[in-house]
Amino acid sequence: MNVVFIGSGNLATRLSLAMSEAGMSVRQVYSRTAENAEALAGRLGCAWTTTPEEVIGDADLYVFSLKDSALRELIARIRPNGGLWIHTAGSMPLSVFEGFTSRHGVLYPLQTFSKGRKVDFRKIPVFVEANSAADEDLLVRIARNLSDDVRLLSSDQRKYLHLAAVFACNFTNHIYALAEKILEERHIPGEVLLPLIDETAAKIHAMSPIEAQTGPAIRYDENVIRKQMDLLADKDMRTIYELISRNIHKMARDE
Repeated sequence: MNVVFIGSGNLATRLSLAMSEAGMSVRQVYSRTAENAEALAGRLGCAWTTTPEEVIGDADLYVFSLKDSALRELIARIRPNGGLWIHTAGSMPLSVFEGFTSRHGVLYPLQTFSKGRKVDFRKIPVFVEANSAADEDLLVRIARNLSDDVRLLSSDQRKYLHLAAVFACNFTNHIYALAEKILEERHIPGEVLLPLIDETAAKIHAMSPIEAQTGPAIRYDENVIRKQMDLLADKDMRTIYELISRNIHKMARDE
């Protein structure tokens, strides 16, 4: 299978390399900047371009892996062809391709990606959708070359999956950053939190997050909560602390 990647960011980098390792031939990379296009193409051993109109027209699969704000513009600038066009976004519907190509779909890997960090695609849930049964079957076969966990999911379901992923990953990572900031300001190394973070993540493999919850907020220990909020000079951090504490207590009470 011949593949073209429209995009060169974190997900595009890891997915294109995984496809290449699975035996697919990535023939071209498009990126807005020459530096990024050339860097990814160099790793894949393929051609590259920064001009959408120069994207080749005879590939089997076109993977649009871009930020949402750029997706519609790039779809409109690629010349129509007979390939299957797919995007990798959690929050964009399948219908974004309508009017531009007759064959279109979605391949959404549920994971956080960084260019320089390799992940095991076999363990990543991959969600697919297409506008025809034939291309849905094709996408399932493609996804199964990458992952052991492939599932069909509609655009409506996928937007809620993406929302849940933002809470589970992006927001959680931001909380790590805030915790590290608190320690750095007191010259305490952030690495001391790693065993705690690891155990917190490991626990929910054996119990639900609500069952795993500990700390002063679950019983709403106002004495501890008030003292800790007084330690936070940053107004936004105090607001985050208070809102999360109240929500933890509410969920525990409602159970």
